[in-house]
Amino acid sequence: MFPRVARFAPLTGALFAILTAIAFLAGEETPDANATPAKVVVFFTAHKSNIETSAVLAAVAFLFAVFWAGAFAGFLRRRGASGALTGLVIAAVSLMAVGAALFAGIEYVLAHDLRYFGPQTAQTLNVLNNSLFLPLVIGGCVYGVASGLAILASKALPAWLAWVALVLGILSVAGPIGFFATLLLVLWTLVVSVMVFLRSGADETAPAPAAAV
Repeated sequence: MFPRVARFAPLTGALFAILTAIAFLAGEETPDANATPAKVVVFFTAHKSNIETSAVLAAVAFLFAVFWAGAFAGFLRRRGASGALTGLVIAAVSLMAVGAALFAGIEYVLAHDLRYFGPQTAQTLNVLNNSLFLPLVIGGCVYGVASGLAILASKALPAWLAWVALVLGILSVAGPIGFFATLLLVLWTLVVSVMVFLRSGADETAPAPAAAV
């Protein structure tokens, strides 16, 4: 029973990507860091339901991301990638999950518990929500670079996927475009997740080589 369930482990990457997209579409563009306390309070009061939904979906999405990292690293390791690179993939996605959890947690608190604190506290939390992006983008950089190098080393997937991952990983720390590069890494994960699932299934159904007589 367990091997049958484990067979679908690579699809956690697809779940991560899909839930992230839904969370992004369900959410709202939050106020800038320089927004006044009154503007912050009005915004999070008016968009309470959407922000709560988006925050919960984002948290669940990155929960699946951590499972995806383990499945992806195992796939690459079985095909010859080094333990150092596959370990970096897991560490990078875990760091991304921490960053996403910070954003999701702050936004959820601002939307759900706003009545428990004053406007100045709401403004402070909003500043943090605009500023705590380093874990997410640094994790995205390492995820893209480590994944790309592991794919090139193992030849487990087409080389173009490796080069796309490398470019997006580097761009994820390149200032204003870093956020969009990180979003494209999520789309990249969707494609790779499906390919890993299909290739893992093909490996399981392939006939074993005949033993030499």
